[in-house]
Amino acid sequence: MRGLDLLYPLKSIRASQFPWAIERYMNTLSQSLEALLGLGAETKELTFLQCSARGLIVFVATVVMVRLSSKRSLAEKTAFDAVLVVIIASVLARAINGSAPFFPTLGTGFVLVVLHRLLAVIAYYSHGFGILIKGKPVVLVQNGRLQHKNMGLNHISEHDLEEDMRLDAGTEDLFKIKIARVERSGDISFIKAE
Repeated sequence: MRGLDLLYPLKSIRASQFPWAIERYMNTLSQSLEALLGLGAETKELTFLQCSARGLIVFVATVVMVRLSSKRSLAEKTAFDAVLVVIIASVLARAINGSAPFFPTLGTGFVLVVLHRLLAVIAYYSHGFGILIKGKPVVLVQNGRLQHKNMGLNHISEHDLEEDMRLDAGTEDLFKIKIARVERSGDISFIKAE
């Protein structure tokens, strides 16, 4: 019967007892969460069950975060997107292993996703801001001629370019390339000459 009292603490109470019953229920819930997740415990003291429960909650929260962020952020199309993925992974790992407070760390993950989304919206409306945080494409080949300065600035050797030409453009002949650019994602795109 006592177990049922914990499940239904608000059953058969008077109005004057209501605040006390809610406080008791919240305390019981808080204590249960503390025990299940090992909140307040030292990292070394976390049990398998506690780490597993933390992992499960972080997994569900991460799925929600991914759904809140843009689809492109997972594709890591730009450094801006890759930074989000790396930081989120690092932050949320701390919530699982107990090296950071659990709920504030989850909250930080959501803040980072919202910040990424906000900056992406600003970049959508401001081309200059978009270039600042995402970069801009750079021409590497123009009408079959290498643009050595741009290649040097982007640390792309002729061998790197030739490899991408073979893999992506299906040619080894530089003169068949009208234009090649290193895109904001770091990929090299090719437009063949007519």
